[in-house]
Amino acid sequence: MEFTYTPPFCFQNAAFWRTLLVLHCITTQVFTTISTPPEDPVKCVSGNTNCTVTNSYGAFPDRSTCRAANVAYPTTEDELVAIVAAATKAGRKMRVTTRYSHSITKLMCTDGTDGMFISTKLLNHTVRADAKAMTLTVESGVTLRQLIGEAAKVGLALPYAPYWWGLTVGGMMGTGAHGSSLWGKGSAVHDYVTEIRMVSPGSVNDGFAKVRVLSETTTPNEFNAAKVSLGVLGVISQVTLKLQPMFKRSLRYVMRNDSDFGDQAVTFGKKHEFADFIWLPSQGKVVYRMDDRVAVNTSGNGLFDFLPFRSQLSVALAIIRSLEETQETFRYAHGKCVAAKLISSTLFATAFGLTNNGVIFTGYPVIGSQNRMMSSGSCLDSLQDGLITACAWDSRIKSEFFHQTAFSIPLTQVQSFINDIKSLVKIERKSLCGLELYYGILMRYVTSSPAYLGKETEALDFDLTYYRAKNPLTPRLYEDFIEEIEQIALFKYKALPHWGKNRNLAFDRVVKKYKNAPAFLKVKKTYDPMGLFSSEWTDQILGIKGNVTIIKDGCALEGLCICSEDAHCAPSEGYLCRPGKVYKEARVCERTDGISVIQYISKLLFNIASYIRKRFYVRVGIYYDEL
Repeated sequence: MEFTYTPPFCFQNAAFWRTLLVLHCITTQVFTTISTPPEDPVKCVSGNTNCTVTNSYGAFPDRSTCRAANVAYPTTEDELVAIVAAATKAGRKMRVTTRYSHSITKLMCTDGTDGMFISTKLLNHTVRADAKAMTLTVESGVTLRQLIGEAAKVGLALPYAPYWWGLTVGGMMGTGAHGSSLWGKGSAVHDYVTEIRMVSPGSVNDGFAKVRVLSETTTPNEFNAAKVSLGVLGVISQVTLKLQPMFKRSLRYVMRNDSDFGDQAVTFGKKHEFADFIWLPSQGKVVYRMDDRVAVNTSGNGLFDFLPFRSQLSVALAIIRSLEETQETFRYAHGKCVAAKLISSTLFATAFGLTNNGVIFTGYPVIGSQNRMMSSGSCLDSLQDGLITACAWDSRIKSEFFHQTAFSIPLTQVQSFINDIKSLVKIERKSLCGLELYYGILMRYVTSSPAYLGKETEALDFDLTYYRAKNPLTPRLYEDFIEEIEQIALFKYKALPHWGKNRNLAFDRVVKKYKNAPAFLKVKKTYDPMGLFSSEWTDQILGIKGNVTIIKDGCALEGLCICSEDAHCAPSEGYLCRPGKVYKEARVCERTDGISVIQYISKLLFNIASYIRKRFYVRVGIYYDEL
């Protein structure tokens, strides 16, 4: 017997959502310059000892806690050498952490509790700027924002980079972070690096630590291993990048029907240097980014300050999260679709945060210097305000909490993959509204890289962001559709996952997809024969020992496994393991039957009781759940 729930009028009413979103948009712009910056991802019980680390979202894919005996904060390369030498002599495990820890995966975790975290937070200085040679040498803890700013001071520009400027140089290289372009050497930051200084474990004769200077001309094999290293070769101390003379960009966003999107996706990147897409599949629309280089003397002082990366009012974030939790609890897909349309239309109407002069948007095209148009993240850029405002994903408040699935599909297969997604949407148009609540599917161009663990071919990178429950055993609305997309990409099209994002299943035997993996592992064995910079996680994803998937009840709900039996889903909630709808080889958690009235009432009463038991505290006049 299916129990039908009719949600309150406010959840059904578009005017309610419009009012909420308009207020949220206004407060986002008002509070841009006051916010509580993210806290240090490393927390210690006493001084710098007995420490834990997490990512900026507050949870790893398997929700484990990563511990170490202590953390070190070197401020110079000499200090870094001394730290690595002491740990190597003692045979201690080490892993590198960054200023904001934006990798979703467990790349910063070490094994057990006796290891050490080495934070690059204070390795954040510019070493040398050479305007004539067009090079910039920085320490590995320098953020993308610092890098862009330092280059601009001497009239230079990094041509391509990620859109979020809170990443560090070492973090970008460790995970292969990129922007969007098929032009030049492509959009990956590591392919504009000309020299790397790395500190690795050494022998007794080396003093237990060795500084290696790597370049394409002197050590090409080791250099190509170090460009995307996952942190298993040692600690990057300094990086030299080859830059370009400063230039300007002319950008406009255009929204179109997605009827010919498969064809356009294959060719659009050749027409516009900085092209990308935001696909809204449930709405049948695509936002095209028409973004091209223009001469530096072209009139315009535009600024790209992406709205979702600005400071957000914490109470608004709590309301929006609570509304989505309610929609999930009552399986109210229509409410998600209404909200998604309003979010996408609001972002498009406000040009996603573009302004023509740094203050207001007056129309397209928006023309501005590369350092003002490439990346943003102003929620990092502020003083403490007691968490009245924060970045939208700050785990200290009730805020966004999501999964991210990101992978690169070879350009030759993109059209077929897009058609597979469209086939799923035809089965149930509301199925992907949840993706559009998180601004849609972001698609960026990448090219092949000489880095051994870099991209293998010209490809289009798909970024999917979607709701994650606080309870790991709680199924999601239409989760089978997203699981099928994930498996179509990874297994049908052999997509390469982003090293810093994704759920565990994306890394199952992933190293076999890289033709140069044996060469990388050979360098790894030379640099760190004892595996002091490796962990159980890195050994698993590199195929050295074990498997990254975790088999247990409910494991498929969080992407820890692909279901092979009903227990891996949520049978008590009606979610059973079933074949895919379009890709029959997929195995997904599908809601097959409606729950009975008795089951529903029991679940509702349990949730009410749990809610009452939660304690609340008051901080600056706002109530926060104790998460």
